[in-house]
Amino acid sequence: PVFLNVYDLTAYNDYAYWFGLGIFHSGVEVHGVEYAFGAHEFPTSGVFEVEPRRCPGFMFRTSIRLGSTTMGPLQLRQFVESVASHYNGDTYHLLLKNCNHFSEDITMRLVKHPIPSWVNRVARIGWLCRCFLPECLQLTA
Repeated sequence: PVFLNVYDLTAYNDYAYWFGLGIFHSGVEVHGVEYAFGAHEFPTSGVFEVEPRRCPGFMFRTSIRLGSTTMGPLQLRQFVESVASHYNGDTYHLLLKNCNHFSEDITMRLVKHPIPSWVNRVARIGWLCRCFLPECLQLTA
């Protein structure tokens, strides 16, 4: 099975969630390993592994089964490593290339299923309204 694990980035999500909004982190769980993407200042992969549903610094909200893969653990690791080469930590962008974009890329390739739209809705709204946002949110990492 392939799961999307979703985490709250703020306690305000308890209120915003019911309106289809919220600021979330996500990771993809397969074969007992969760893969996610984060920012750092180096031109190396920002993809990392954690114990499922226990990503440090985030509050776990829910796990959503998106499908199944026939890849074995070794084949899956090679697949994630090949995708990770396109997700360097210094290319992280809150609106254009965040952890949820990574999760959607992985799940689309693995099970041909997108993540739920509410998970990355705030980033999409932010991109549409970017002319009103501070410049620091419009820059990479």
